[in-house]
This record gives sequence, structure tokens and C-alpha cells, in this order.
Amino acid sequence: MSSSAFTGAYLAALSAMEGKQSPMPLHETARFMGADEGVLATDDTLRAHLVAADREDPLRKRLHQSLLTWDAVEKAPWTEGTERQTDERRALVLRLLKVDHEMGVFLSDKFRMVVRDEVLIADDDDWQPWYTPEIRSSRDFYWSSYQKLLTGKGWDADAVAALDRATDQVIERLSDPARPEAFQSKGLVVGHVQSGKTANFTGVVAKAIDAGYRLIIVLTGTTDMLRSQTQRRLDMELIGVENILGGVDPDDADSLDGVDYQDDRAWIEGKFLSHGFQPNDVDRPAIHRLTTYAGDYKSLKQGIEALNFPKVDRHKRFFELENLLPADAKVAIVKKNATVLKKLALDLHRIKKKTNLAEIPTLIIDDESDQASVNTSNPKKWTNGKVERTTINGLISHLLDALPRAQYVGYSATPFANVFIDPSDTEDIFPKDFILSLQSPPGYTGAAAFHDLDSSLDESDRTYANSNREAFIRFVHEPSGEDDETLRKAIDTFVLTGAVKLYRQEHDAGVFRHHTMLVHETMRTADHSMQAGRIRAMWKSAGYYSAGSEQRLRQLFETDIRPVSLARSESPVAVPTFDELRLYIAKAVSRVGQFDPVLVVNSDQDAETENLDFDRNDVWKILVGGNKLARGFTVEGLTVAYFLRKTKMADAMMQMGRWFGFRRSYADLMRLFLTEELYEGFEAIALDEQYFRNELKRYAEPVHGQKQITPKQVPPLVAQRLPWLKPTSATKMYNARLVERRSPGGAVEPSAYPTDEEHLRSNTEAMLPILDSLAEKVTTMRTEEQTFKAYFGTATHSLVINSLAQLKWKSSDSFLPDLRWLESLGTDQISQWHIVVPQRGRAAERTATVLGRGPLSLFSRTRRKNRDDHYGFISDPKHRECRPVESTGEADDSTARMIIYPIPQGGITVSNGAAIDPEKVVLAFRLELPGTATPGDGRLITFTTINRQERKKAIIDRMQAEVC
Repeated sequence: MSSSAFTGAYLAALSAMEGKQSPMPLHETARFMGADEGVLATDDTLRAHLVAADREDPLRKRLHQSLLTWDAVEKAPWTEGTERQTDERRALVLRLLKVDHEMGVFLSDKFRMVVRDEVLIADDDDWQPWYTPEIRSSRDFYWSSYQKLLTGKGWDADAVAALDRATDQVIERLSDPARPEAFQSKGLVVGHVQSGKTANFTGVVAKAIDAGYRLIIVLTGTTDMLRSQTQRRLDMELIGVENILGGVDPDDADSLDGVDYQDDRAWIEGKFLSHGFQPNDVDRPAIHRLTTYAGDYKSLKQGIEALNFPKVDRHKRFFELENLLPADAKVAIVKKNATVLKKLALDLHRIKKKTNLAEIPTLIIDDESDQASVNTSNPKKWTNGKVERTTINGLISHLLDALPRAQYVGYSATPFANVFIDPSDTEDIFPKDFILSLQSPPGYTGAAAFHDLDSSLDESDRTYANSNREAFIRFVHEPSGEDDETLRKAIDTFVLTGAVKLYRQEHDAGVFRHHTMLVHETMRTADHSMQAGRIRAMWKSAGYYSAGSEQRLRQLFETDIRPVSLARSESPVAVPTFDELRLYIAKAVSRVGQFDPVLVVNSDQDAETENLDFDRNDVWKILVGGNKLARGFTVEGLTVAYFLRKTKMADAMMQMGRWFGFRRSYADLMRLFLTEELYEGFEAIALDEQYFRNELKRYAEPVHGQKQITPKQVPPLVAQRLPWLKPTSATKMYNARLVERRSPGGAVEPSAYPTDEEHLRSNTEAMLPILDSLAEKVTTMRTEEQTFKAYFGTATHSLVINSLAQLKWKSSDSFLPDLRWLESLGTDQISQWHIVVPQRGRAAERTATVLGRGPLSLFSRTRRKNRDDHYGFISDPKHRECRPVESTGEADDSTARMIIYPIPQGGITVSNGAAIDPEKVVLAFRLELPGTATPGDGRLITFTTINRQERKKAIIDRMQAEVC
């Protein structure tokens, strides 16, 4: 019996089980499959094979994947009511496989169960479950091919199983393509930057075509580079050679003139997926590409038939299975560009006479859905409440309107803008039906890999081994970009890490086609040529081609590269000494410096740039650029990043982190050069993202078997840790509502006091307990620079909060976000309040009693009409941070301060010392909070989304805001 026959018999047995969608007697089925070869299939022979097998052994990988798949099945007849991913489920699987106890223990130990539930928040009101195990197994042509391709590329079994489960969760939330009534599902998949979102939506497209979706529109980012990269990925891994050729003879050179990939190394080497036959020959849908690698969508004109969907049975509607399943699929991969999308919309309109668009099951995948797709039109400028849309948002809405059976799935690693979309806008892209948060896949290097987020070690105890910051971060001390010493160190690091890659490659530790360094300092294309010239000059003067650089490189290697690799390397190759590396340094320098070490990548048509094509070329370059090298585009082989570009938007900043991703065999070589402020920013974003995902997970857990929330009811999820770094751009936050705002060690000074008399009186009465805490006599207060007179008193935290909680406001975000935070604080954070009511000097005296309290000095403050009658400012700087002159010693560190300013309304005049009507005065205030009021989780601000179905109220009180 040959080893190949043994492996083939078991692989055939597992394939048979996949067809049946359930485990069957393993050895018995393998013996049947290998009967002609006399295969000896027993517990002992299989165990011996698995013990000797390496990680890439096909049987080992397939069996591992099958076990994980059976572990994760939600419901099927064979599961006997066992819960997925439990010990009971694994025990059942092993029993159905009919392996003995010893083999069962062996398999469970070798192939441990992986619990990787993605977090799903969904609305079940209009959802009709339809994606049954029978549909999965009978319609799996493209998914099965894609799954096998990933396994062949070296994907671990748990990664493939996780992808299978996650893509199932997306597909089952779409509408049944054969559903009699049209229904649009809209969802959002939240991934991680550079984490394999493309792999996920490729799997979704594969399963969607298998299930019956016949028009697939993939919206990529806004650049041709990203669109082409996405096109090639789907062509190579899903669409396949036969569909790309479209019947053209691959051996006929003349017929291949129009094929995209004739000069593509992967195409030439047979690495593109091949089905081995035309899909139509086995009654499976072919895929017709409406776009190519080199060409975005173009008007079809005479080729309009390419968009037509003919019927087998003209008496039935297209979405009925008799017509749907035999029909071919059309796939368009287009960038988010107004001209391109208008062409697609126009062609769809042109085929209306031949094809009823309402009958075409369509899937729209929106990659980077927080970019360009979101409506950034300001609602305050809408005429008569009519929604005005930005161009791309309007075109996507038009597609959804023209294709009532279209399903919309947005993908983003930075979804803050998406969750701020108005859920009541039915024509927009708010994910009303589901939000799926993906876990980071195995082997992913994310933000946490560069920060010590959970470390309790003292600074002095941190080493390359236990601190990510020490291992991978190198600070730039001159943020203006003039730190030549650090830039030179970054370039030297790039050279040395390239040499280590070549050393590892020669010692059979993988092939490194690409080795790149990213220099990202500005978005301005005019600056890129200057930066490139500066780097070229440094490269020329570095002495790499002579002995002049040896001492400098040796020191950097011995103090940085080598010790980090000794502590962190997962490569099977031993870390070399500098002398062992010397030859490879020369090779790396030659490979990078051949012709030009720098490649400028931007949109400047006049710049001398090469085409950055990782698919066709081996790239060993220092890349200088801005936006083109940011969002969505994968910078292959990225090892060193020199990053100085600051932005005030968290999503934009995180998307610029091209160093996130998969760094198999060289993660220990990664180095990030940036300023301490930027490093703090990335750490804050990582923590805010962690908070967002944890909140999703918390609310996804059912309570007493019932869903806590739907996407429309998403509570405060988005947080802001740093004041200067907002979640997204202001134009994407028109629909965001502040829920909580924390100001430890800072001040709160609301301005949106009401104007109607009923609420003014109510507010004045609510403040009386605070006024009653004041001493009867005026005292002298002091600041660092001067003194002033004021009424002074102390109050408990609960008394102050009780009064503040009763106040009414013109707008809900004026004070309620601060109140929510203040209410959460204990006496250990605020021990007491100092109440201060400043009194004006005798020359400017103007006083009144307020409900018998006083007389109190009155202050003039102006309401600004352009700010909805909000005050421009309240407090006087000379009154801030004050304390009584006669005070002995310092105030407690946990003491808060409230400074109150009585402001008469409507220009009324009051005789000195006379009573002022409570409905004619605003008791405005400033709160100064101690540093002890620091939140334990570090968040400063949280947001939620406004639902515009809720009518705006002139006055928002506490109870209304809580249920908003």
C-alpha cells in the first residue's frame, strides 16, 4: 500500500462526508474508497500517519479542517441537539466517526477545538431563515473551490473554518435570492486594518453566487491601484482561469491578446484558480466579468447584452429557481468614482426593457464603506427637511433603488462613520439588519502588537522580550521631518532587515518577494519629490557600497536587530551574527538600490513614478507617498515604517497604519519610527477600537433568551480617548450624538440654557439647594494672581448632582453627556463641592435676590443667534481655580468647584437688592473637576446615533434624553 493511496483514501472519505454534511465512520469509508489499493485504514495506521506528518500534510490539514467545521455547525439533524463548539459536540463527532477511545483522545489533543464566535447584532423582524445545510451542500461550487485554494496556499485549518463560519453568518442574513417578495438587507462587517477583509468578502461572493445571486457589484476604494488589486484577487482566487478566458483557447496566442494576465507571473506559473472545466459543462453558473484588471467599468454600448439576464422559462420570473440556478453571474469590480458609477447605473437603466431589474438578486459589496459612501451632507442645510446626498452616496442609493433585490454589505475596519448614519433614512446605507464584528485571524499583527496595552510592568523592567514598544518602536524626536539622524537609522534598519530576509530565504525559511519601507510624512504630492530626493541623497552618502558603513551597521545590528530577533523571532532559522550577515547586506543593498532605491507613489501626473505592482514585480523599495499608500491598499513586504503624518481623525489615522497585517516569518523585523504623540494616538485608537468591539460583544449576548438590541438600537459604542483625536471627520458626525463626556482635571461650562419661562423657573428652583449651601456673609476668594469677593459654601456630591439632574436644556448634548459621567463618580473621586457665587465690585454693583437668597450680583452675558441662542461664554477667567483667603491649608485633592453666575433675561432691569422673578434669570455655572475624577477605562467621550424619526424637541430634559 503506497502512502499516496492511503492519503487519497482518507481524503476521498472526508470529501464524501462533506457532501453528506455530516461525519460518518471514518476508517470504514476510507477502506471503501481505497478498496482497489488495499488500503489498511485503522486507528493505528491513521495515528501513525498523523504523528509523522508535518504541518502541510494534506490529510492532516483536511482532517483538522473537517473537525473544526463539524464543531461549528449550528443546527443539523446529526447534531442531536448538542451546542456548537462544546465538548459534547466534539464527543458526538468522534462517536459518529467511530474511532476508538485512544484515537479520540489523540485527535482532540492534536486538533483542539477553537471557539471563535464572531459577534453578531441583528434584527430578526423581517428576516426569513433560508440558508439551510441542504442549500449549503448542494450549492457549493465556487465556495468549495475557494476553500481548497486557501488550504493549498497554506491557510491553517482553524482560519479556513473561521472564514467558513463568518461568511455563513453574512450569507444567512441576506434575503433568499428566490424569495417571492423583494427584500433588501443591509449589513456591516467590521474587520481589522489589513486583516483579510478581502478574503472574507471573496468567500461571501463565492457563496452568494452558489446560492443564486446573479449580479455582484464590488465597490472598492477611490484609487485605481486598489481597484486593480481587488480585481486581481477575485480573478485569481474565485473567478478562475476558465471564466477569465471565457472560452478562448489558452494555447492560441492570437486569441489571448485581450487577456489581462499574460505577463503575470502567477498566471504563467499556474497559480490562478483553475476549475479544470467550464462551469456550464457541469450545470454550474459561469461568471462573466464586467471589469478587467486594467479597466474599470466602461459603458457597454453594443455589448449591452453582457448585462442581460436571459430566462430559461419566460413564463416564470427570473428569481424563480427554474431560471435562477441555470443563469450565469455577472461581476463588476468598480472604484467609488462618480463617472464610473453613473456608467453602470445608465447601462442598468438601458437593459430595463429586456430584463426586469426588480427580479435580479444582486449583492453589493462596499469595501472601505466608511470612505466616500457615507452621506456627508449637513442636515442643517437641507431644504424643507429633504435629504440631500453627496455624490457617491447618492449613486449607491440610486443603485439600491433601481435593484430592489439588492443586498448591501459594507466592510470596514474603522466603521465609526457607518454607525453614525441615520437609521431612519431607508435609502441610505445604515446597517439596519446586521452588524458582524470579526475576530482578528490567526497570525494577524494588529495595533496591539506595537503597544503594551495590558502591561503592568514598570518602565525600567520592560525589555525586548516583554515589551512591544521596546521591541518595535523607535521614536522620531523632530516631528517637522528634519530628524536626519533617525531617518538614516530607519533606512539602515531597512537594509539590515532585508539582509536578514535574504539570509532566511537562503536557509529555506520562505521566499521574500517584497521588502518595503514606507515613508509617510504628508499628503501633499508636492512634498513627495522633495522627500524622495532627501532619501536618495542619504542613500548615496550612506556608504553601503564601501566599508565606510560597516561600523554603523554593525552597532545597529548588535544593539537592535539581533537582540530583538533573539527575543521575538519565530523563524526556524537561527539568528545570524553580523559577520554571517555581511554577504547578505551587500545583496540587499544591491537589490534595493538597483536603478533607484525610492519609489514615489502619488497622484501627481507630472512626478516621475513607477507603477507599483506587487502582483507582477518583486518590489524592494523605499516607498514615498501619502493617500495612495493609505486606506485599503496592501503594501506587501512592509517591514519599516517612517510615519510622521498627523491627523485629527481616528479612522483616517488607523487606516494609514499599513504596517498592520500578516508578517509571517518576519514579524520580529518590524520597526515603526514615529513621534511620541503619534504613538500615543495609535494607542488611544487601539483602546477605543477595543472598547467598540467589547461593547458590541456585550450587547450581542442574549438576556433570558432575548436579543438585547438591534442595529437600530445600538447604544453608546463609539468612544474618544484623546481630545484632539475624534472618531471620524466632522462631516461624518452630523448624525452623532454625545452620550457621555468626561473632563477629569478639567472644566465643564454648558451654554444651552432654555429661553422659555416655564423651564427657566424650573431650573432656578432646582438650584435652590445649592444656593442654600452658601454662607450668609461674603468672603474674600483668591486665585494665583488676585482676590475677589464671593459667597462661598460647601455641598455634598449627591446634593449637587441631584440639582443638576433636574435642569432643562435647549439641546441634549449641552450638558447631559457631562451629567452622565458626574453621576457615575463616587466620593473617593469627588469628596465635596466648593460653591462660589462671585460678587461684583461696589462701583459696578447690580444685585437682586433669587427666591429670597442673596442679594447676588447679576452678570451680563450674550446669547448668540447663530448658535441657537446659546451663550458665547459664561465664566470670568479671574474667578477660576479660586479658594477662600482665610482657608488654612490646601483644599482636598478630590474637591470639585462650582462657580455660579446669575444672568437676567430679556434685558430686564432690577432695582439693587430687589427680587428677580425666577423665570427671568439663568443661574449659569462653570464646574471645575479634580484630577481624582479620572475614569478607570480611560474613555473621555462616547457617542451614539441620532434617529431622525424622533422629532427634535426645543427642550431636551433628562428623561427624554435617556429614552432617545
